[in-house]
Amino acid sequence: MSPDTALQNWVGRSREVEDIVTPRLLAGFSATLGEYAAQTAEGTALPGLHWCLAPDVADMRDLGPDGHPAKGVYLPPVPLPRRMWAASDVRFMAPIRSGDTIRRRSTLSAIEEKQGRTGPLILVMIRHDIASDAGPVIEEDQTIVYRAADAAAATPAPPASPPLAASHERRVDVDPVLLFRYSALTFNGHRIHYDTPYAKTVEHYPGLVIHGPLQATLLMNFATAIVGRSPRRFSFRGVHPATSPQRLLLSATSPGKDGMALEARSADGHVTVKATAQW
Repeated sequence: MSPDTALQNWVGRSREVEDIVTPRLLAGFSATLGEYAAQTAEGTALPGLHWCLAPDVADMRDLGPDGHPAKGVYLPPVPLPRRMWAASDVRFMAPIRSGDTIRRRSTLSAIEEKQGRTGPLILVMIRHDIASDAGPVIEEDQTIVYRAADAAAATPAPPASPPLAASHERRVDVDPVLLFRYSALTFNGHRIHYDTPYAKTVEHYPGLVIHGPLQATLLMNFATAIVGRSPRRFSFRGVHPATSPQRLLLSATSPGKDGMALEARSADGHVTVKATAQW
């Protein structure tokens, strides 16, 4: 059986996980975002909280050297070592509220092998269907990218692009404490977010890596604060790694009939995450 065939056999596999939206989770998430949190109705989850619910919970013995669950447990045994959350397209059907019992069904929808600028890539697409007792609340299509060991951190930065024609800007200070708290809330064991020696010497980043979904969460809350209500659809993709500590610049256009364009930009001027929000 070829590696390609072996990987494709994982397509269609699914698993279901249940969680409860506790007051402690809501308070911890709000406290972590602090002044960057949007205003929502009491007892209603802030935008991005769903990424803290129903995480993959693996025993310590089932973790890989990077802190993620070892491949072949929840995700396929991809023959490339470096994993990153590349993108997500999220559709919101109903709010998540305190006390909700949440069930997330995750189905591996596709696997694609590609050749990138720095070598081979394998893209793993996962469909997440999230529901409460009242019915569906979120649909999400997530893309995870795997790269060769030397390519993940060695990807050259794209040329600094012109700033977004922004009507709104916000600066966000990101430090290791924020990264640690977000890793804890999402039960994310990837060591690039909290283990500086590992991030620098093994994966060759200049510092601790700022989570892609954390940047997306900051952008989503920024969009919600601008419009006054949460978007019904939010899509983001990672463009380039950003490391902590630093001050990120969040930018957003005025909302129009096609929604709002947003981006996060690092202190050196490079775009790190692009996003769109629609109402």
